[in-house]
Amino acid sequence: QPQLVESGGGLVQPGGSLKLSCVASGFASELYAIGWFRQAPGKEREGGSCISSSGVSTNYADSVKGRFTISRDNAKNTVYLQMNSLKPEDTAIYYCAADVIWAMCTLPTGNGMDYWGKGTLVTVSS
Repeated sequence: QPQLVESGGGLVQPGGSLKLSCVASGFASELYAIGWFRQAPGKEREGGSCISSSGVSTNYADSVKGRFTISRDNAKNTVYLQMNSLKPEDTAIYYCAADVIWAMCTLPTGNGMDYWGKGTLVTVSS
């Protein structure tokens, strides 16, 4: 069955970097837009970064623009999120999600996207 598995989360100091990975299986992920979303404790899920099926188009929320970079390797069925200049407010569970429709990925919360992973925790703290 379709599955997305995130990895790479952990504890990092403010100003540090992390690289998250999202591995897809059980469906033709190369045909899907994939995004990274996050949810901090007590807050609503918010969008962050999306990449089109081909990798040509990307979209970033203002809160991460210039600091995060999304990329994909369709040969490995993997999407990456390089996070630099991390701030304490970036602390959250990060989820990847996939949808065949690009516009779904660019919605603020990603509600309605076809497939979701279980998330990986990123903690930014000194």
